[in-house]
Amino acid sequence: MAAKIPVTVITGFLGSGKTTLIRHLLQNNQGRRIAVLVNEFGELGIDGELLKSCQCSEEDANGNIYELTNGCLCCTVQEEFLPTMQELLKRRQQIDCILIETSGLALPKPLIKAFRWQEIRSGATVDAVITVVDCEAVVNGTFASNPELVEAQRQADDSLEHETPLQELFEDQLACADLVILNKTDLVSHEAKSQVEEIVKKELPRDVKIVSSINGALDSEVLLGWNAAVEDNLEWRPSHHDTEEDHDHDDEITSTHLIFDQSFEPEILQSRLQSLVQQQDIFRIKGFVSVPNKAMRLVMQGVGKRFEKFYDRPWINEEERQTKLVFIGRDLDTSKIKSVIEVGCVVPATT
Repeated sequence: MAAKIPVTVITGFLGSGKTTLIRHLLQNNQGRRIAVLVNEFGELGIDGELLKSCQCSEEDANGNIYELTNGCLCCTVQEEFLPTMQELLKRRQQIDCILIETSGLALPKPLIKAFRWQEIRSGATVDAVITVVDCEAVVNGTFASNPELVEAQRQADDSLEHETPLQELFEDQLACADLVILNKTDLVSHEAKSQVEEIVKKELPRDVKIVSSINGALDSEVLLGWNAAVEDNLEWRPSHHDTEEDHDHDDEITSTHLIFDQSFEPEILQSRLQSLVQQQDIFRIKGFVSVPNKAMRLVMQGVGKRFEKFYDRPWINEEERQTKLVFIGRDLDTSKIKSVIEVGCVVPATT
């Protein structure tokens, strides 16, 4: 019988830096064969595609990234998570560890309870729960960089079984942690960072390690190999939702995506997107951009008014150079979004 596969659960609010942390880990995997489950919101699966670009081979890229899109993972474990884990366990000889990136809405505890199910327990164990904290957001008293989007996604997800003030959700994510990462420390002062650390410590029910990070750049030895067997000591990880009953939700927030066969100058496109945020109730923008005269694919992400962009990989020879963008928000007008963006069009993309 093969040893159990160690599973690391990475939680934290939208925009805290979970995907960036996983990207860095995949790019510095020390030879480990890592499978990733990512809880997406949006039809194009930008986060999943972004993580695939980190894999070492085409086989890894196609076979080790799993996108779970049927609602908040902590509330849909039987629908998508269980069958996916069962498939992974069939490949346990080819996998050294598994990373699960939850959505910003996820309560870690219900997900971890699934590792007590016999179908999973015999083949996998939760190595650790890692909670990523957005230092700048906490300093601003919002916990998430865009609390309106976190709330909106909750209302939009029919599968959710919890309606929670952001502070309680923040506390639950901390209470379940084996390691807390204070991320984006470069965006706050030393005094503000110390303030965030004190806030976090007050919410931790036990002795939990806290480390600092810029862009998720942490050694794999810090993140992996905790051997915490979290599923066996859940009683030490209190939750506001241990006895919570189901709630109903409104379906107000949607996502829409656009695909352009054009290239865009990054600064012009970002300016257009920032104007769209002012015109419409857009909470999150993410996607890939074709840039004229550039062999690399540009990743562009916006949360509220804050945008970031970087080149993640070269365009593949047979790959169609398209600009693909996902928009998450309320009452989105796709045609108006498209018309504003096309004003910034530069040239048709070339293959």
